[in-house]
Amino acid sequence: MAKVIIYTTPQCVYCKMAKEFFRAKNVSYEEKDVAVDEIARNEMLEKSGQFGVPVIEVNSDIVVGFDRPRLSQLLGI
Repeated sequence: MAKVIIYTTPQCVYCKMAKEFFRAKNVSYEEKDVAVDEIARNEMLEKSGQFGVPVIEVNSDIVVGFDRPRLSQLLGI
């Protein structure tokens, strides 16, 4: 099973879409809210170079934005 971390903010529509995609595909994930968690925000910036969300880490691969085809490929679904 892939280790999935999603960096989000509460108002992010694409974050909600990504989480719904994971739920529909029975993919467990860890969510980190960068709006309130400064450590997570710094992690996200270090890993992706991006301030925009979602940033999704699948194992060691980084996906910026909700890229359904790329996520499906990385997850093998």
